Amino acid sequence: MGKTSKATKATGKLGILMPGMGAVATTVIAGVYAVNKKIAEPIGSLSQIGRMRIGQRTTNNKPFIHDVVSLAKLKDVVFGGWDIFEDNMYESAMNAAVLEESLLKKLKPQLEAIKPMKAVFDKNYVKKLDGKNVKKGKNKMDLAKAVMKDIENFKKENGCDRLVMVWCGSTEIYIQEGPVHQTIETLEKGMVENHPDIPPSMIYAYAAIKMGVPYANGAPNLSCDIPALVELSKITKTPIAGKDFKTGQTLMKTILAPGLKARALGIEGWFSTNILGNRDGEVLDDPDNFKTKEVSKLGVLEQILEPELYPELYKDLYHKVRINYYPPRGDNKEGWDNIDIRGWLNYPMQIKIDFLCRDSILAAPIVLDLAIFLDLAQRAGMFGIQEWLSFYLKSPQAPKGLHPIHDIFKQLNKFENTLRHIAGEELITNLGLDYDQNK
Repeated sequence: MGKTSKATKATGKLGILMPGMGAVATTVIAGVYAVNKKIAEPIGSLSQIGRMRIGQRTTNNKPFIHDVVSLAKLKDVVFGGWDIFEDNMYESAMNAAVLEESLLKKLKPQLEAIKPMKAVFDKNYVKKLDGKNVKKGKNKMDLAKAVMKDIENFKKENGCDRLVMVWCGSTEIYIQEGPVHQTIETLEKGMVENHPDIPPSMIYAYAAIKMGVPYANGAPNLSCDIPALVELSKITKTPIAGKDFKTGQTLMKTILAPGLKARALGIEGWFSTNILGNRDGEVLDDPDNFKTKEVSKLGVLEQILEPELYPELYKDLYHKVRINYYPPRGDNKEGWDNIDIRGWLNYPMQIKIDFLCRDSILAAPIVLDLAIFLDLAQRAGMFGIQEWLSFYLKSPQAPKGLHPIHDIFKQLNKFENTLRHIAGEELITNLGLDYDQNK
């Protein structure tokens, strides 16, 4: 552990609550149970198998992250959540068809024991879905209070010491920040008056933050990314993070684009298309929901490449994103990219990427890590927007007036240095001169 850790020790149970208990949530839950039973490995989770350098380079000290800071252990994690379908987690996982039936059968008793609570849902925000396991209330404030009651009951019934909430639900229709989102007062008034710009994800975010439960948003919805909820998170001293899990195609962009920029190579165009057949693909088949995802995906390259600083390289970059619903592919998404680049003397070249990925397999460790690290942040007295967790997110939330960082290598540096800070260890700046062998 760190020399003078700024975080209290992780003791007792951590409850991870997830609105939306479909493919991603069931993959997380089944995965944690499988790891606990030692029948699978937590690949992709930095909280479980990630290492980081501590101290000077000459010491070659690269311990596990969980040995540097006190993190909740998987055996101490309990799961719950909400969904519009009544299926228990075994039935939901079988329907999602992400994990093999042979694995799920080994976990059947534990998965069957988790049944979703009634969800806050409005078909106006996700037109392609419909379910019966839905809360009733005279207004959105009543629904938020019902969620808060669920949170309270879950914590008591499961003997949890701490809770975290991670949105694993669908992408909602595109909503821009407006007057109703500016202050806690306008938001609460809007909830009482059933304002149309307050979608279900925002109701969950309000309920969690109001109760001091750390909240992460795994979809491109506004959710907690509004001034009112940022203000509330500071008052209740609650860490928040969003938006949109960085999984397939955007992960590739945030890896590749910094490398092209580092070598001062020009980019003429970047065409991206996706095919996927899971529930996410069905929801995004609606233009209003796709718009929300498109905005999330398009902002990545502009921030990384900074065309205003490098007009000769990126001023005329043509960036196009497509998502196509294709049921036969199921959860096995295919992200295809064509990149037209320019080198010395403007000679043209091309890069083509065909990433046949598994959406929920890539998202599951992100959900787990966000929950584990948000819990750490709260125990370290950190609250408000947790920019250091941008590493996991496609459209990272940033303070007003600041552009989010998308470059995955800069994100990783900030992530690791924040952990060093929490642990009371020296930050690494890589500023040592070549002749100084102690740096």
